[in-house]
Amino acid sequence: MDYIFICILIFLFLLAIFDLSVGVSNDAVNFINSAIGSKAASVKRILIVASIGVFIGAAMSNGMMDIARHGIFRPEHFSFYELICIFMAVMVTDIILLDVFNTLGMPTSTTVSMVFELLGATFVVALIKMTGTASDIGISELINTEKALSVILGIFLSIAIAFIFGTIVQFVSRAVFSFNYRHRLRWKIGIFGGLCTTAIIYFILIKGTKDLTFMTPEVKQWINANTMYILGGCLMAFTIIMQVLHALRINVLKTVVLIGTFSLAMAFAGNDLVNFIGVPVTGLESYMDYSANGAGDAHGFLMGSLNGPASTPFYFLVGAGVIMVVSLATSKKARNVSRTEIGLGSQSGGDEMFGSSRIARRLVRWTLNILSWIRSVTPQGMRRWLNSRFNVEETDKEAGAAFDLIRGSVNLVLAGTLIALGTSLKLPLSTTFVTFMVAMGTSLADRAWSRESAVFRITGVISVIGGWFITAGVAFIGAGLIVSVMYWGGKGVMLILAVITIILIIRSNRRFRNRRSAEDDDTLFRTILSTDDKSRVWPMFLLLINDRQKKFLTYAGKCYDSITLAFLKEDLRTLDKTERSMSEQKKFLKNDRRKETLCWRTVNRTTAIEKSAWFHLSNNCCMSMLYNLRRINETCKEHIENNFLPLPSCHSADFNNIRSRVDALIKDTVAFMNAPTMEQAEALRHRCDDTKRIISGTYHNLHSELHEGRQETITVLYVYLNMLQETRELISSLRKYLRACAKLHSDE
Repeated sequence: MDYIFICILIFLFLLAIFDLSVGVSNDAVNFINSAIGSKAASVKRILIVASIGVFIGAAMSNGMMDIARHGIFRPEHFSFYELICIFMAVMVTDIILLDVFNTLGMPTSTTVSMVFELLGATFVVALIKMTGTASDIGISELINTEKALSVILGIFLSIAIAFIFGTIVQFVSRAVFSFNYRHRLRWKIGIFGGLCTTAIIYFILIKGTKDLTFMTPEVKQWINANTMYILGGCLMAFTIIMQVLHALRINVLKTVVLIGTFSLAMAFAGNDLVNFIGVPVTGLESYMDYSANGAGDAHGFLMGSLNGPASTPFYFLVGAGVIMVVSLATSKKARNVSRTEIGLGSQSGGDEMFGSSRIARRLVRWTLNILSWIRSVTPQGMRRWLNSRFNVEETDKEAGAAFDLIRGSVNLVLAGTLIALGTSLKLPLSTTFVTFMVAMGTSLADRAWSRESAVFRITGVISVIGGWFITAGVAFIGAGLIVSVMYWGGKGVMLILAVITIILIIRSNRRFRNRRSAEDDDTLFRTILSTDDKSRVWPMFLLLINDRQKKFLTYAGKCYDSITLAFLKEDLRTLDKTERSMSEQKKFLKNDRRKETLCWRTVNRTTAIEKSAWFHLSNNCCMSMLYNLRRINETCKEHIENNFLPLPSCHSADFNNIRSRVDALIKDTVAFMNAPTMEQAEALRHRCDDTKRIISGTYHNLHSELHEGRQETITVLYVYLNMLQETRELISSLRKYLRACAKLHSDE
């Protein structure tokens, strides 16, 4: 039966490979966000620098392996079989959880997920052992509560620490350099670059060298004894080097950003790499100990050997680095996660990825009140000086960048420093937490959250942080449930869950591919905003409007058909499903309108004046049609939920005629949008008028029947009357839309 354990180990390593790929989309992308957002270099060059950092950082990650070995549980009280169940549950839960978050484009944390999965699975197995053993062993003997608590506190305290330090350091940096920083670099840039580089040298090379395999005790002792001299020498040397580079007209800030990218990549590899491979490597070492000393008793052989220090083969670390680099360069999901952080920290106004929430609105209101009080007690001279240093109108950034190089430098150097410090203390600070919250703190200090965008940005931050806490809870509960099923079900259940995991991974990737069309729309949207050629904007903008509105009209036609058919067939499930889809469609329409309004600002002024009325009218018509559909669905659903009488057959023929006319009109409108002309628009508008007359005739006949009809049919006839009214309004909106669409595409 040991062959089963070999199969499980192979599966753990296969999951680790996929976990590395998925984790890069969510975590590793953090160390290139600031470089990409500030346009410090080409993406290719940024990836090369990050790749070198990953490889060097991988060699430093061995000391962190202890978290997976004995940081959460006390292995001397767990059997080999129990630990295999825990490891299997952790990897299965982690893969599913991270892939779901990546597909949604939300940055979660591998550190949080791994720690809470280990904790949840260990907690459940510990309860099983405590209830099934004759000894008086307690929870503290099974779970390393002290270490687990320090790990959890380290993870969640990093949110506040990173945000506060990011805000303070960026505030000081901006006060020194201001937004128009290029005119203030002559003597400051050398010191700034020297401090940044020295910080990297201290926390990455000095604090991280003690876990390198080629470091002898003598060298470590010499470094510890001469730390201050090394730092002083580095500060002087790098200050001079950076000043010379500036004199040679080399952009020192870009150099600092690339060095920061390198350092953060090293910190990531040293701190988070173990989250991906620590569990399977520990499982392999457990199996080797069991196969050598266990005598075939998987349930009775205790794993006290895991209390020893980790010794991970170097080729495992390098192989993991290769997988991460390849995944980083090719992952489509990584782009989703990257856009989330860059969008929330963007200096300029743009497409806001999140809506407004009540807590965000209150936080903004409280903050405005506090700022008003601070302004009232701050001397006027100090206020004038601060306003001159924080004049956002003078922002000097690279073309197409979300923020400038000063903020990009602070983001990278500070995040790398904090993470490396946590690594040196054997605390698995979350790379995602630290990097994201530093970026949010620096954007707050930079006044990137204006009154026009603050509510949306804070909602986004709350959503991301809430996602992290949800990750913790779901990871704990999910791993606990899965490990209990595996423990009682045995090896067969483990294999079944392995197959289910593979199926879920395949399905998740298929769903992601189906969403690529939306990404293509976003690509066109970003192209319109970034182009400097005004003559190209209007044709691209028309293409964007046409594509989005064609999709909506196609949806509206299908939606109307499904609602009315469900009413005739008394299909409550379809009405429920349609109601949910229309709520989502409303969000899409609002988001599209926001994006299109941003693009509208880039259109040539003369064209904008001529076409603005038709542009806004077409948008309003689409929203009106959606409201008509929602009101039809609402009354139909309420009627069927109450189990009232269906529509009498004498009215079904008339209604089916109206349904077919509406369906044909919407389909012909979608076809008309391929090459809109005024002649085609007028022909379709005449058909709209004919359809409205038919609906009005049916409506008036129905009114007469309501006065003379039987009491038991009045309720359904009122629903039918409402459907006719809303259908007529829908056709009126469609008629207005046809004219607006034709006018938008005309040359007049």
